[in-house]
Amino acid sequence: MKQDAKAARTHSPADRLRPVAGRHNPRLKELRLAFRRAEVTAQGECAIEGVKLIEEALRSGRHVESVFFSESARPLAEKLLPQIGARTETLVLPNALFNSIVPSDAPQGVAALLKLPALSAAQLLDRSSEGPFVVAAGLQDPGNLGTILRSAEAFGAAGIFLTEGTVSPYNSKVLRGSAGSIFRLPWLRISSAELIPLLRARGVRLLATSSHQGTPLPQISWTLPLAIFIGNEGAGLSREVARQMDETMAIPQAAQVESLNAGVAASIVLYEAAKSQKSEVKMQK
Repeated sequence: MKQDAKAARTHSPADRLRPVAGRHNPRLKELRLAFRRAEVTAQGECAIEGVKLIEEALRSGRHVESVFFSESARPLAEKLLPQIGARTETLVLPNALFNSIVPSDAPQGVAALLKLPALSAAQLLDRSSEGPFVVAAGLQDPGNLGTILRSAEAFGAAGIFLTEGTVSPYNSKVLRGSAGSIFRLPWLRISSAELIPLLRARGVRLLATSSHQGTPLPQISWTLPLAIFIGNEGAGLSREVARQMDETMAIPQAAQVESLNAGVAASIVLYEAAKSQKSEVKMQK
């Protein structure tokens, strides 16, 4: 009994860590490639970095395939490993090797590979009664997309469509900016040429945002189903997409202000939509 108690005391979660010293390890190659390309690997895995993001992935029920710690982050492994399933591969790397792989300027010493669920357009469109859709149409700033993902979840959006020209959702800044929302909010990459007919077939109204011209935001009808298109930070929506919108809405703002940040504008619109829909529910009661 005493020997068993002693063994239990000396056993540590960090004992699961498998040392890897060479940069040619297949899993390290996949991690490096996923970060470098900001895309999924051939196995469909994306790369994430940092304690908070990995904890959010786990909290959201996502299975993490592999976790990588730097040597100096062994104390961190003691905290994280009890949250990570026994089927997850856990590796420890020399600090210099780890830092050469991750994109962060100030690495926390932990990164991971995980798979995000695949979703069809039909599955996402089936959620049209749950809230507005957001369409990121040519957004190029990863901070903006991360903010929109976070606000979309916060204000009850049904999901997000990412059309051509939009920054990759696997970009490390998008992932961090989403604060875990990307693991929970349904999203899909699709061309606008394919998406708009699908929205039309479901009776979804198409709304575009504008800096100063259009229906003032307080006058917009937020009756579902609807899709809110957020265009490129500089050029807005393409002419081809803009001419297919049912209505353009403008956020009231000072005339001398050229435009709002795309992430801020989308957040304001989503808040307004959520507020209106809550008011309608109260009136129905």
